Amino acid sequence: MFNANFMDINLSEGWERQLKEEFDKPYFKDLMNFVDKEYAENTCYPNATDIFAAFNHCSFENTKVVIIGQDPYHGPNQANGLCFSVKDGIKHPPSLINIFKEIESDTGKQYPESGNLERWAKQGVLLLNATLTVRAHEAGSHQKKGWENFTDAVISILSKNIEHVIFILWGGFAKKKAKLIDSKKHSLLLSGHPSPLSANRGYWFNNQHFSSCNKILKDLGNKIITW
Repeated sequence: MFNANFMDINLSEGWERQLKEEFDKPYFKDLMNFVDKEYAENTCYPNATDIFAAFNHCSFENTKVVIIGQDPYHGPNQANGLCFSVKDGIKHPPSLINIFKEIESDTGKQYPESGNLERWAKQGVLLLNATLTVRAHEAGSHQKKGWENFTDAVISILSKNIEHVIFILWGGFAKKKAKLIDSKKHSLLLSGHPSPLSANRGYWFNNQHFSSCNKILKDLGNKIITW
């Protein structure tokens, strides 16, 4: 079972230092009690050990790009703790298919076999869902329990304490997070969501976010992302 004790969250030193105040707040302790109970009584995703995977694969100090999702995939064996990402060998969900198609069109990179985006995270891309857990087959079931308070704090802390982060906001939900970001310090890339509903209406394809992101990184003298 996922343990609410702060030490068992087991984040890297940079994230632990930045987020300790959040972990000590009453809402977070209430949230962890809720998550403990949900994981004990229901099937929930991702695996308890992967709830904070986005932070474990992308250190605070190395964060160069932030992509914001809504909540985890709620089907079996899909969610791995990184937004839009699935485990190796799992069929790509529709939004991820459209992401890979846009990368192929935008950068010329061949459509990948694996939908596991840990390879992005290790290059400094924080793949952050606004809600980090979900009950199986019940989209949005863990929303408004406290996760949004926590992940909004993460965005605000990054905006305040790191320079020149590229925030990539897809769809109406993610775009609302722009108010948490200092646009004078950071770059924002906004477009429609990669879901079929949005993409088929012309709000996703040809946004060129992946090449645009790398151009910004290159202009800053930073290493580009291998998408």
